[in-house]
Amino acid sequence: MEEMAMKHDKPRGLLEPYQVLTPDGELRHGIEGEIDEALMVKMYENMVLVRMFDRKAVNLQRQGRMGTYAPYEGQEASQVGSAMALSPEDWLFPSYRDHAAAITHGQSLSRVLLYWMGHMEGSVSPEGRKIMPPCVPIATQLTHAVGTSWAAKLKGEKQASIAYFGEGATSEGDFHEALNFAGVYQAATVFFCQNNGYAISVPFHAQSASRTIAQRAAAYDMAGVRVDGNDIFAVWLTVREAIERGLSGGGPTLIEAVTFRYGAHTTSDDPRKYRDQARLAAEWRELRDPVQRLQLYLQKRGLWSEKDEEQLLERVTGLIEDAVAEAESYPKSKPADMFKHVCAETPWPVAEQQEQSGLRAERQGES
Repeated sequence: MEEMAMKHDKPRGLLEPYQVLTPDGELRHGIEGEIDEALMVKMYENMVLVRMFDRKAVNLQRQGRMGTYAPYEGQEASQVGSAMALSPEDWLFPSYRDHAAAITHGQSLSRVLLYWMGHMEGSVSPEGRKIMPPCVPIATQLTHAVGTSWAAKLKGEKQASIAYFGEGATSEGDFHEALNFAGVYQAATVFFCQNNGYAISVPFHAQSASRTIAQRAAAYDMAGVRVDGNDIFAVWLTVREAIERGLSGGGPTLIEAVTFRYGAHTTSDDPRKYRDQARLAAEWRELRDPVQRLQLYLQKRGLWSEKDEEQLLERVTGLIEDAVAEAESYPKSKPADMFKHVCAETPWPVAEQQEQSGLRAERQGES
């Protein structure tokens, strides 16, 4: 009984996410000198862009114009706020859901679409940016992020790395290995977990005995922060501080952004089978929406108007439609493309698969 009491007698401060901007568009404390008005407006514009892009991508998939897609609506503040805190020299390691972060850091809309349409060009980072291809295997990008920031440290370069992942990834061995190495070598790595509450269909409480993800940082002697993932001000400030800490020799940071994805895990998933989709989505959208939260704040300060909104929506719609047209102008992908850029010499099991599927003949016909 005594052990059980001790287990649940944990510091309450760790359970309360750090918040700056409340859901009704008010500041909990001053941020003068930290986030100027121009940056606030840019944050809002970026969130509107990626939200409209996400909705368009879902529609493209439903229309059969694109393959399976992983939506992120509801998580805009987490992805945009964190990516805006990066410098052009920093590395970004996304999972398969973090295209909003990639877009914010400089990836083009058309290349994100190309990725989901099965084109290798969709994994190419733009000139002057270090954006890795979306990582589908769960948590494997975390060790890669540690490697790049450790290499930068050995070379004397001021480059941080940020790795994006969901709460389900914290149950993978790669998560613990990455945090262990980052702690040992004091790498400037930011581990950015978007805690959506569900690892596909498994609720967080069913996969973890710890109340939070942020508290796990203590096991690796690194900073751990729990932040309101729908508050873009709190996210930006937290990630900026984590990068500054890492580059000044203070080591890595584990950030848990508490947020909620309104839609399905992917367009092939039906969340109604494992959660009260209508109630949860309505609760988060109506009471905690990240885009509406910042819009309210800007309107109260006279920084945003209905005319501004109309002009933004018109401009963003044009950008997205242009990106769709560019992506769809590419030739259709061919099954043989999946074997390119993987092995310098084709191993026999792959060659056998090519023979069985008739892809070898297709490749020979191309040469």
